[in-house]
Order: sequence, then structure tokens, then C-alpha cells
Amino acid sequence: MGGIAAIAREAGHTVSGVDANVYPPMSTQLEQLGITLSEGYRAENIRREADVQVVGNAMSRGNPVTEAVLDENLKYTSGPQWLSENVLQHKWVLAVAGTHGKTTTSSMLAWILEWAGMSPGFLIGGVPGNFDVSARLGGSDFFVIEADEYDTAFFDKRSKFVHYRPRTLVLNNLEFDHADIFDDLAAIQRQFHHVIRTVPANGLIISNANETNLDDTLEQGAWTPIQRFSTQGEQDWSSKLINADGSEFAVYFQGEHQGDVGWECIGEHNVANALAAIAAARHVGVRPADSVTALAEFKGVKRRMELRGEANQIKVYDDFAHHPTAITTTLAGLRNKVGKQRVLAVFEPRSNSLRAGAHSAGLGESLAAADEVFVLDPPELNWSISEAMSNLGDRLHTAADVEGLVAEVAQRWRAGDHVLVMSNGGFGGIHQKLLTAAGA
Repeated sequence: MGGIAAIAREAGHTVSGVDANVYPPMSTQLEQLGITLSEGYRAENIRREADVQVVGNAMSRGNPVTEAVLDENLKYTSGPQWLSENVLQHKWVLAVAGTHGKTTTSSMLAWILEWAGMSPGFLIGGVPGNFDVSARLGGSDFFVIEADEYDTAFFDKRSKFVHYRPRTLVLNNLEFDHADIFDDLAAIQRQFHHVIRTVPANGLIISNANETNLDDTLEQGAWTPIQRFSTQGEQDWSSKLINADGSEFAVYFQGEHQGDVGWECIGEHNVANALAAIAAARHVGVRPADSVTALAEFKGVKRRMELRGEANQIKVYDDFAHHPTAITTTLAGLRNKVGKQRVLAVFEPRSNSLRAGAHSAGLGESLAAADEVFVLDPPELNWSISEAMSNLGDRLHTAADVEGLVAEVAQRWRAGDHVLVMSNGGFGGIHQKLLTAAGA
């Protein structure tokens, strides 16, 4: 919603907003754009003179703002619908969907197009290092969007991405997630198939060949050419690692070498993301060799294995990982980079799915690559962290609040350690608290 607000502001609209507990980098970005923000979901914070109220999916019935909009018969729409009708309708939309990797892949793709002089618009659920903003209107007919499968609004329970009408669609992966709105995997696949139905016959679908859930979804019907990518064998797009940590790899299209990427990113998952971005960029006319060159200058995404600081030889990283698969690949990437140096994982089970215990069975295994694991265990959590992560034994440490967790970490770290913080929220400012405890 912050990104949509930024685009509306750039398009010349006067924009204000109502939200709660906004934290950087989005709060900073909104302030710099001159977008006024009222703190708290109170009816008096609504700008009733506005032409339209653009409603985010965090707003539910019973919320004072929602009730006021309905009671007073104010004109309203959803964020995705507003974007579709006011920005995307005449654009070549390149959408990146999947359970994991959407933000990073979208950021790579936007940067490749920017490097190629195409001045794309974009809306991304993070802040790409090459742009320092999460959204912009752009100066061309091309628009890159992170295509989220979460529901649209309290009055529109379809996934957000059905509003985007992509011409180029990337399907990174598909797993069960968002247990608060989806009953099972089949329900998510149904939504993915809805967006597949909107891709025109002269468009392109780029799909991860190693994801059987995507194959099953595509088998329900596809009316668009499909290219597949894989880091584990020959497909339309494939790769070979030059460095084991993924910091350098070769790119192949239909068996022909397109060039070698050497960049700041690590992890096989990022190699897969890069293949998808290169394939999507080729669809709009960027030569793969140029994409390879562009990715050498890719600066990553804030909160995606972002080094937040170092103090007394202790490095603190921030990462958005909150699903067992993403945690596994994130830890694997860092492990390949640091070798035998110690990795301390600090994790907050914050997402709706995690709080409901939907992924509890896989969490312990996903964190097993860490030397020590520290997990926030708030009183309101209705499942047992110690039971779910019993495989970790005495490597597991918990605390009921952030201060207690910082104290647990500080008791056990030593010079040369890498502290990886994983959460899809602000985590109570734990990154700076860890750095301060380390002597920063």
C-alpha cells in the first residue's frame, strides 16, 4: 500500500494515509515523498474530502476506519484494483509470482530493464538497493510488479495478482502458505491458475521446472507459451555454479552459454531468481548477455540477507525469511559463504501462518544448519516452540520478549560469528539492539 501511495503521488495526486506501527524503510520513504500519514485506525483520521479511499487488505470489518467508510457511503476501492485501472491498464506488465523470491526477482528484473535504458515502472514489496524506493511510475510502457497471492481486500477475496493482467508472468515456486486465508494447497493453486488464465496467447509464462506444484497448476490449462528454468538440470534456462556459494555462475539458454554472472548475492535460490529475471527481460527485448552484465551491478534488496552492521567482529544480518523453505535456503546461502564460521539464527514466528502453527512441523529442520538458534516465544503463541524444534536440542534458546532474546544471544556469541535475524516484521528493532550489545 505504501508503494501504491508513492505511485499515486508521482502521478500527481494528493495522497494521505491511515496506518498503524509503520516502520522503516517504508515510513521513511513515505515521509520523503511528502505523503502525510495519520497514526492509528480511528474514524477521525479519514480524509472525507478525498476522491477515493484506497483500502488495503489489512483493513477488516469492525475496524473503525472501515466502518466509517461504509457508514458514510464514501467511495472506495482496493489497492490492486486502483493500480490496475489507473496505472497498469495500458502497460506491458511483467509480474513475478511465487511463495518465495518475489521481491528479489522483481528487483533484479526492474534493475535489468533500468540498466538497459527502458525506465520501467515498478511496485515491489521491498526496497531494491539499486533504486532506494519500492515503487515508481516509470517513464515507459513497461511495469514490473511483485505479484502477491494474498487476498485483495475485505470485500474482494481474490488474490491481488488477478488484477494485474500480466503479459510476462514469472512463476518462481508454489507452496502452502497464508493459512489464515487458504484452507489448503489446492486453494492457492486455484488462485495461481486464475492469473495464468489472464496471460494472453502472445505473452510468456516463465516457470520453475523443479516445482511440481507449478506443473500441476499449469496442467489445469495454459494458453500461453511456457519457458522453464532450473538450477539443477537442462531446461530452456539453466545455470552452472562457478563458485559454490552462488556468487558466480554461468547462464545457458537452450544449451547455449549466454555469459557468467559475478555479483554480490549468494545462494542457489538467488541463482534461480536470476534465471527467471533474465528470461523475463529477454521477453521484452533485453539480450541475455546484457542482463548478465546488469546483474553484476545488482545491489540486492533491503532485508534480504542485508548486512546491518558489524561490531567487535560480530556481523548482524537482516532477512525477511519466514517460511521453512525460505529459511532453509537463506541459511544454506550464508553457510556456503562463511564456511565453518559460526552462524547464529535469530527468528521471530510473526506471520499469520506461523502464529497459527501451520509451518511448525518444518521449522526445526529448516533451522538445523545454524550453530545456535534463538526464537522469540511470546505468551500468545498457541503452539510449543520447544516441541516443534526438539531436533535442535540444546542449540535452541527462547525468550518471551526481544530484550530477553538479545540477552540470550549476547551470552553465547563470540568474535567471528554471523548473526542472521529472520522476520517479516520490524522485530522490535532487534538488529540495532544486537549491534549495541556487541559494542557498536
